[in-house]
Amino acid sequence: MSSTAVTSRIRIVPANKTSCAGLQAVFGTRGTATICQCQRYKLRPRESFRSFPAEERAARLREQTACGREESGTTSGLVASLDDEPVGWCAVEPRTAYVGLVRVYRVPWEGRTEDKGDGSVWAVSCVFTRAGFRRQGISYALVSAAVDFARERRARALEGYPMLTQPGHEISWDEIHVGSRSIFAAAGFTEVSHPTPRRVVMRIDL
Repeated sequence: MSSTAVTSRIRIVPANKTSCAGLQAVFGTRGTATICQCQRYKLRPRESFRSFPAEERAARLREQTACGREESGTTSGLVASLDDEPVGWCAVEPRTAYVGLVRVYRVPWEGRTEDKGDGSVWAVSCVFTRAGFRRQGISYALVSAAVDFARERRARALEGYPMLTQPGHEISWDEIHVGSRSIFAAAGFTEVSHPTPRRVVMRIDL
């Protein structure tokens, strides 16, 4: 089946327009994604994954996304469906929404003069596709949709922090959840810094 045929079957909506059951179907019931519940960069000071149970992480995700509440004016990401089956997730918000990203992680800031409090710059912090649905262009579609999503909400720029991947080299979900460089490049992002040997900062001005 051609990539064009698959792409035509992908539907992407703000997470508040997806049911909470559909959202959770993307994260699954086991593995790193269901453990994280996209909270890694949301952890508040002094918090850790050990400091609150998995149920609390899932509850926080439901609150952040406003899943099942179409009338909500805010959400924290996008959900992709393939033939009405929820299969992918992309976290996209103002960069300031990611407390851990601002206060803990050095990747976005190394070697750059960036105002950490600038809420007009948005970030894609996670791009995830369910097992069994990968390598079908879903992550590419999600990042492309994230650009439109941020632009419609008057973001000045959108950033991503992808991993560099090499053929034949295994990368764990813990690393690749930020996406690969090719996914962002295809959506029009360009590299602005290379803070670590395996991580780059990519950005698109809107």
